[in-house]
Amino acid sequence: MSVTLRPLETYFRTYFLSPLIHRRVLPTVQPGYLRPLIPDEAPQQPENWEDVMADVERVIMPGVTHWHSPKFHAYFPTANSYPAIVADMLSGAIACIGFTWIASPACTELEVVMLDWLGKMLDLPKEFLACSGGQGGGVIQGTASEATLVALLGAKAKTMKRVKEEHPDWDDHTIVSKLVGYTSNQSHSSVERAGLLGGVKLRGLKADENLKLRGETLEKAIKEDLDAGLIPFYVVATLGTTNTCAFDRLDEIGPVANQHNVWVHVDAAYAGSAFICPEYRHLMKGIETADSFNFNPHKWMLVNFDCSAMWLKEPYWIVNAFNVDPLYLKHDMQGSAPDYRHWQIPLGRRFRALKLWFVLRLYGVDNLQAHIRRHCGFAKQFEALCTADERFEIFGEVAMGLACFKLKGANELNEALLKRINGRGNIHLVPSKVNDVYFLRMAVCSRFTEPSDIDYTWKEVSAAADELLAEQKK
Repeated sequence: MSVTLRPLETYFRTYFLSPLIHRRVLPTVQPGYLRPLIPDEAPQQPENWEDVMADVERVIMPGVTHWHSPKFHAYFPTANSYPAIVADMLSGAIACIGFTWIASPACTELEVVMLDWLGKMLDLPKEFLACSGGQGGGVIQGTASEATLVALLGAKAKTMKRVKEEHPDWDDHTIVSKLVGYTSNQSHSSVERAGLLGGVKLRGLKADENLKLRGETLEKAIKEDLDAGLIPFYVVATLGTTNTCAFDRLDEIGPVANQHNVWVHVDAAYAGSAFICPEYRHLMKGIETADSFNFNPHKWMLVNFDCSAMWLKEPYWIVNAFNVDPLYLKHDMQGSAPDYRHWQIPLGRRFRALKLWFVLRLYGVDNLQAHIRRHCGFAKQFEALCTADERFEIFGEVAMGLACFKLKGANELNEALLKRINGRGNIHLVPSKVNDVYFLRMAVCSRFTEPSDIDYTWKEVSAAADELLAEQKK
């Protein structure tokens, strides 16, 4: 860590990490545990701070799943750092609602610049950056799920305008009924949900043997739908799937979609943070063919939730889709700077760019790259421990900070293993299932993780397997 951060990191580790590592990762409470612990109604008179803070320990902490423990390996990381916490506090203290430029100019302008900083760190094409002088730009969404829906609605608006020009006699209902989008069957469930919310059909296309969506699969699906009189309009390419961190072949998908006027949205929610490291950028090959790109600094780049970075080459399709402009929201500077309420689902928005600004300045790119590389190394460390035990095997490929693994044997055996691991309460894992194969996911989540923590995690997995297999022999 840089010299600037050492006092802050020492303080944070002392007062945050030290108590954390002694807590059980997964709580043992049951649904409804909290209600009996607090009064039925709010107090009429103010209470003491000391009593409130004591109740945090008594009431809240027993029901917390500790995502930032080095023993937490479920889902993907949720980021956390001292600079981001301070920036979040400052955002709360300033307490502006930056839905238009005039509502708080600094809120909008810092976001424009921070998305350019971040885009340059990833080496995104200049067409995505506001500083390029073109049409593109970035925006902070709440989650990758929101970004997927926003992109879908932009693609829908763009396609409907084109189709209306080609078929002036078709009404909106007719056009929408013909729209069809595409994604891999390995994509996150939020993509399917975006289709439901957007009122359009989305097809889940079969990934290849390496769990990647290929261009030829998309080409075949588009031709089938064109022959059926449908209108292909949107495709989501996932770079780093939730199941196994597989990477769709964007370099194949993009050109096919471009040829058929299909909007390409890239969902890199978790893995996108790794693209700040040059050695991982080959995984985003074909990014120049995309219309929108999204990843979550709040997953792996030390920026507290919520901070989901999204870039668009032509944001006016989003702006036009969401543009409701009452008099009370108009201002004299409209058109000179973004009014970000048009770039998102909600109207209100917090000063989230402060978190990016603080983290990027107080860590620097070098330290953020080192953080990503450490996590990737820990996943490889776990892989080596797993493959050294002949009872286990790695499922797929170890990618980024995720290692998928299983006991050799039936799904039921691995289901029992996971139940036993989580039941011991010392580490926390979640499973997944691909092509009817059940496996366990070990995600490196805590920024406090050390090599000894990975050794500890493997010992817990191995000990649980020892107990389970010994019982089965009886």
